[in-house]
Amino acid sequence: MKDVGEIKTVHLFDMVVDLKPRLDIGDGPMGQRVLFGAAGGTFEGPGLRGEVLAGGGDWTLFRPDGVMTLDVRLTLHTHDDALLHMTYGGRWVTPPDLRADMADAGKRHQVDPARYYFRTNPLFETGAKRYAWLNDIVCVGSGYLVEGGIAYKVSQVV
Repeated sequence: MKDVGEIKTVHLFDMVVDLKPRLDIGDGPMGQRVLFGAAGGTFEGPGLRGEVLAGGGDWTLFRPDGVMTLDVRLTLHTHDDALLHMTYGGRWVTPPDLRADMADAGKRHQVDPARYYFRTNPLFETGAKRYAWLNDIVCVGSGYLVEGGIAYKVSQVV
């Protein structure tokens, strides 16, 4: 097998997404579907910053084994007036002993993110020429809860 080198990443941005109240779509054949709608937010990194527009969201699937499967679509509006379509899937695995605290709205954002696994794989699409490089990259993200929403550290795989 050829040595293709180590996978390396560089920080792209940090993002906070404010969430609307959850909408419980219900139990289906794959598990319980819930929509966590985006109410807004911000993102900022070394070369990229702006706001998360309301209207996107996460069409999460709670699997019977307790794992959350993410299906997220967001629109980012950059500080210089470009629009970016951001999509990502991912997995959020919460150990059984943390599930009660994670279900408690007053405690969930206080749980140490190192105690659960919350990873994403962001991709971007834009027609803005100055950000066209985003159309060709793969990213990884690590999520955690904050009061009133969710936050991510997003890195570009180089």
